[in-house]
Amino acid sequence: MDHALLILIFLIGVALLFDFLNGLHDAANSIATIVATRVLPPVFAVGWAAFFNFIAFLFFGLHVANTVGKGIISPDIISDQVIFGALVGAIGWNIATWLAGIPSSSSHALVGGLIGAGVAKAGPGAIVVAGVSKTIAAIFLSPAVGFALALLLVLIVSWVFVKANPSFADRSFRRLQFLSASAYSLGHGGNDAQKTMGIIAVLLYSRGMTGPDFHVPFWVVISCQAAIALGTLFGGWRIVHTMGSRITRLSPQQGFCAETGGAITLFLATGLGVPVSTTHTITGAIVGVGAARRASAVRWNVARSIVTAWFITMPAAAALAAAAYYAGGFFLD
Repeated sequence: MDHALLILIFLIGVALLFDFLNGLHDAANSIATIVATRVLPPVFAVGWAAFFNFIAFLFFGLHVANTVGKGIISPDIISDQVIFGALVGAIGWNIATWLAGIPSSSSHALVGGLIGAGVAKAGPGAIVVAGVSKTIAAIFLSPAVGFALALLLVLIVSWVFVKANPSFADRSFRRLQFLSASAYSLGHGGNDAQKTMGIIAVLLYSRGMTGPDFHVPFWVVISCQAAIALGTLFGGWRIVHTMGSRITRLSPQQGFCAETGGAITLFLATGLGVPVSTTHTITGAIVGVGAARRASAVRWNVARSIVTAWFITMPAAAALAAAAYYAGGFFLD
């Protein structure tokens, strides 16, 4: 087996490791609400979420994979060293925030990693401004849309169930949470797994292994969906605690509204090819349902620390990626 093929296998392995850690890191986004409301115990919740993470490719196109593969940095400057730097930067930041229990964005860590490694190789001209601008705009829009939709859903279901027996309403929303959690896990798998698909596909493209046009081979799709589902199976218990209970206490009704609002946001973003953060989205939705009850129901200091992590994720991952890019030059050339 020649050196170039060994490096390719190694980099694909690192990409799938990132995808696995993405599922591990972001498992909380899929299961926090259904665990916090005690509709499902954690061990069953992660299995439920992992299944819908895996089958997400049946429901969505590959628009996000195309954006990540050729819409963040120019595919013409992609090399083994750039991909290595981007992945190591994103993985390093994910591990640091996972250990600290901070629900930062794996998506923006990867985007920051691509930018850092790309700029380290080719300067600012490597950046595809349109794609990066769209991604940065989503930092603000995805939690805002999640917040607004969740708040609206709380108002609607409160009006519909205003005269319902409380025990009947509770039972109804416990059942409905199975649907809303499934929808959110589909959105999570559909948006997040595609980011790694884009990385592997552009790596293959840079080596001329996918022909003259950029596309995502089916084996890449299946591998990435399997990796993120496996990561979800291992859960992310530190972050589940933050997302599920430290921001605000949730009832089954609120859990349903948060998951549904978040799922709709992810479906829209994935359809438009925008690599959004599932963390940002569900955080905005959870804050929305908490604020619908009363402003004091939200622990704003916890929400504030999460928002701070959002803003430092891309530059921190970019810095780590640039360092990894230069380190990779010692053994990838």
